[in-house]
Amino acid sequence: MIVMPQAIGEMRKNNAQSVSPRIAILKQKIDNEDYLSEAIQRIAQVLSNEILELPHGGSYHEWQRKKRK
Repeated sequence: MIVMPQAIGEMRKNNAQSVSPRIAILKQKIDNEDYLSEAIQRIAQVLSNEILELPHGGSYHEWQRKKRK
């Protein structure tokens, strides 16, 4: 069966209307360069902590914890 381009456009429109409010908010945030920059920085920090096997608080938090002992 061949789908007509007009039908595809209608399907996309229906999907856009059924998108949850959380997805709509995220789409708005993604357009913000500051948000993207902070999100990338956070992902890099989490991955670095995982690679270095640091706890969730990071190296500063670990340093403070060891200092208290």
